[in-house]
Amino acid sequence: MFTGIIQAVGEVAALERRGDDVRLRLRTGDLPRDAVAIGDSIAVNGVCLTAVELPGDGLAADVSVESLRRTSLGQLDVGSRVNLETALTPSTPLGGHLVSGHVDGLGTVEERSQEGRSWRFVFRAPDRLARYIAEKGSICIDGVSLTVNGVDGAQFEVNIVPHTMDATRFGEYRPGQSVNLEVDVIARYLERLMLGDKAAEPGSAGITRELLARNGFRAD
Repeated sequence: MFTGIIQAVGEVAALERRGDDVRLRLRTGDLPRDAVAIGDSIAVNGVCLTAVELPGDGLAADVSVESLRRTSLGQLDVGSRVNLETALTPSTPLGGHLVSGHVDGLGTVEERSQEGRSWRFVFRAPDRLARYIAEKGSICIDGVSLTVNGVDGAQFEVNIVPHTMDATRFGEYRPGQSVNLEVDVIARYLERLMLGDKAAEPGSAGITRELLARNGFRAD
């Protein structure tokens, strides 16, 4: 588990194809050298990976076919910058929200504009994730814990303060760019719990108006 508070911005040093998988070699920048041991989890642009090597200037981790398919890690090149966070411990301040490092899907940068000293970003989520994104709820974008300021269908917006622009990759984002999205884990489990026994049925439709009505929800 992670908090969504980025500790350092690293850089891709090498991408080594190993069959269909990739060994990702990173320079970890300002991340403390004693922060990661072999076998530890580390979030790379919000994707939970396992450190398998610790060369002098960084770490290496294997990226599976599943992660390459479901996240933006397959789009990285040598020199790409990445957000880094080590796994939380019982003493870690929970400054963001609980983040699993399991990406739900790829979003797209739609707009960016400056508002005062901050920046307003609009993202588009996959339609299947829109129901999990709520105004003033939490969202994780490339490993960064953020508050949703507003939603409009599958689009949502966030506000980025100067510190976050400087301490993460947000300053590099331009319209059309892909980002990793992880929705609030509570929302995911709540949906499954509300399905009850129907969750075991193939092709269950998720939360529908009919399901909400059976559980006492009234639109009026």
